[in-house]
Amino acid sequence: MTGHPVKLGGIHHAAYRCKDAAETVEWYQRVLGMDYTTAFAEDHVPSTGEFDPYMHVFLDAGNGNVIAFFELPNQPAMGRDEATPAWVQHLAFRVPTLDALTAAKAHIVAQDIDVLGPTHHGVFQSIYFFDPNGHRIELACDIGTPQQYAELKRVAQPMLDEWSLTKKAPRHADWLHAANQH
Repeated sequence: MTGHPVKLGGIHHAAYRCKDAAETVEWYQRVLGMDYTTAFAEDHVPSTGEFDPYMHVFLDAGNGNVIAFFELPNQPAMGRDEATPAWVQHLAFRVPTLDALTAAKAHIVAQDIDVLGPTHHGVFQSIYFFDPNGHRIELACDIGTPQQYAELKRVAQPMLDEWSLTKKAPRHADWLHAANQH
């Protein structure tokens, strides 16, 4: 889509709500080694002008990727979309190697945090756990070959088309899991 009028340069930041900004910053620094870079605190929302005091904190997730959180003390207690399973909405961060994934899991478990995985997804492996706000976190390590990624791109549209018609999992990428069973 090189001729598209919108020219994106990546994700500036992704923002989520937190229960306590200081606790969230400390957790992401201690558990994931993120650098706390920026904070904004306002009484009025700049985009709407409404009175709603907040603390907005930003953490560096590496390679120019930033995760941010809002603490909103005047809003009702934080919840989650009860109609969506807890495993669906999550933040996934890349780690460089399987050894790094294994080391991360050991570190996180040592922090007394329950960790699920590693889970094999064919072209990546992941571990899963929750932050103190109830956000599901995934650490993922890419393990696929260029040919596998090319094939996934090739079947992406046919899979979406079939799903849209049937609402059943298309079998275009069965090879992904069959070839990588343990």
